[in-house]
Amino acid sequence: MNSNSQAPISGDVTTTKPNGKDVVSSAEPVKRVGQTGVFLARSASGVSKSKKPVGRAVISSTDTANRAGHPGDPLATAISGDSKSKKSSGKAVASSAEPVKETRQHGVSPAIAVSGDPKSKILNGRSVVSSSAEVLFFRDVKYGPQEGELRFRLIHFWEARNALTKVLFGLEMILIDGQGTVIQGFIPPNRIETYLPHMFAGSVYRLNNFYGSKSKTVYRVAEPLVTIAFSWNSVLSPLENSPVPFPEDRFRFYGYEEFEAACDLKGDLYDYVGHMKLVNEQTLSDSLVLDEVEIASSRRILVHVQTHDGPVMKLYIWDKVAVDFCEKFKALGKPPTVILVTTVNPKRFGGALTLSSLSSSRVFFDMDVQATREYLAWFDSNTEVANRVYAEIVTKAETATIGELLSYMMQEEAKVAWFECTATIDDVVRDSAWYYIACGGCKTKATKGPTTLMCKKCGKTEIVGTPEYLTKISVYDNNDHASFVLLGDAGRELTGMKASDLVESYFEANENVGDDHVVPVPQSLTDSIGQSRTFIIKVSKHNLDGKTQTLTVTKVLPLEVPALEGDIDEGVKEEPVDEKDGAADGNVKRISDGIESGETKRAKCD
Repeated sequence: MNSNSQAPISGDVTTTKPNGKDVVSSAEPVKRVGQTGVFLARSASGVSKSKKPVGRAVISSTDTANRAGHPGDPLATAISGDSKSKKSSGKAVASSAEPVKETRQHGVSPAIAVSGDPKSKILNGRSVVSSSAEVLFFRDVKYGPQEGELRFRLIHFWEARNALTKVLFGLEMILIDGQGTVIQGFIPPNRIETYLPHMFAGSVYRLNNFYGSKSKTVYRVAEPLVTIAFSWNSVLSPLENSPVPFPEDRFRFYGYEEFEAACDLKGDLYDYVGHMKLVNEQTLSDSLVLDEVEIASSRRILVHVQTHDGPVMKLYIWDKVAVDFCEKFKALGKPPTVILVTTVNPKRFGGALTLSSLSSSRVFFDMDVQATREYLAWFDSNTEVANRVYAEIVTKAETATIGELLSYMMQEEAKVAWFECTATIDDVVRDSAWYYIACGGCKTKATKGPTTLMCKKCGKTEIVGTPEYLTKISVYDNNDHASFVLLGDAGRELTGMKASDLVESYFEANENVGDDHVVPVPQSLTDSIGQSRTFIIKVSKHNLDGKTQTLTVTKVLPLEVPALEGDIDEGVKEEPVDEKDGAADGNVKRISDGIESGETKRAKCD
């Protein structure tokens, strides 16, 4: 779980809040935990002879004939939700020591009812639940213990853990009832193993006996001010043949202005839908390949997303949500156009508004849900509008001097960020190669095979190599000096010429040199010495780790236009993989920290 872990709402009747934090109270009698175990039995949507003995919550069951087709699911037998539990004298003891299991298969309804009441009885070989309980909608839920019955679809559930200690607070849920009202649910940690084995996202349930708890004010995922918490006597069972249809999902969309107003407030979490412009700073094309190893290492994916004709926004997808993104991305076979991410947190990052996923977030693409299908239809009908880029303030870098950049890198709380810095070029480094040979598709540094160039990222054993800028320069302003490295299109923006054109021109003028000859620094680069230019600088993870103070230039602004006109990252490929430098910057390998000396070779052309 990422650093924006949510503090849970207690499912117990009594909660305490020391130092303003929600904690699960231990006021409940300890004797209830692990005494008589958990009783599981089959349920049906209606049992005419159901009873509720002595006011206790017990478990519903249908006739024993319903066992057909459900092997290994004993009727009216006491068993544990924990696979490692032990039975003694006919009783099952449920362990809560095991970690919460992964989300189960979507849409599969368990044919059992689960009770958290350790005093539940088995009557004449069957367990019984009252059918006379009042059926409530979410709008009817009040604070405190309630004995009514709720009917809902389980949309999603996830673990809530402490951001630092990783201690499990409980299981959070998003539920939707027959009226389309979405509410948040919560299961305390000591009851998770009772219910989790029988919870399936997308399935429909009934819940008898629960506790209405006050919703937290930070990172809330639903509108109601009350949360449905499972209590000691709650009974969860599948709802079959319901006459009321339950919506599949419900989204709460926000746009740029609304997210801007909510930025850094840690309030309600809303959903975001739009069309993707870049994924990890790569343009969407059939050759786009995600490096899953590096994504797993960095735990994040950066997506540039634009909603209709609004500005481009940076969307950071973290941890398990990033893994889900990769799996769905690969399953499509080609890059999707539309992305929908739920419950994102607006934060200011490097001076710009960004969105960040949390543990509660889910990812959907083109045809996954109705909302993405509708957006895709709009996109296909409005390609001219959809292909515009509105960067505006959302991607405008914060202005900084060289000294401020160096100072920022030393701050403990510093993050990867982009800045706008004006400096004078003092010299171009000549003792290292000023370009590299890149894969023509993904711009990653090509590797030399037995007879051809290869790309480790694309997995291709034969590629066409393309020279790209990788030029180290020294710069200064009124007070400080620094080393910058021009990467990719930034070199073209400085010189007005492509690296490939410069390399090709040199070899045409020097036909007697071999393919392995290193092209000297061209005149167009040395002519820039003495110029004062405005650069867009990326402070990378390697800068923050103290491994290098060389700063990467991702864009050089035109001399006649001092203001930033476009996305500071658009068209920029992060530092390509260097064979000799295995260090990683987030999800991308850095080459600017280990520029090869005299090793750049001519691309072989067919």
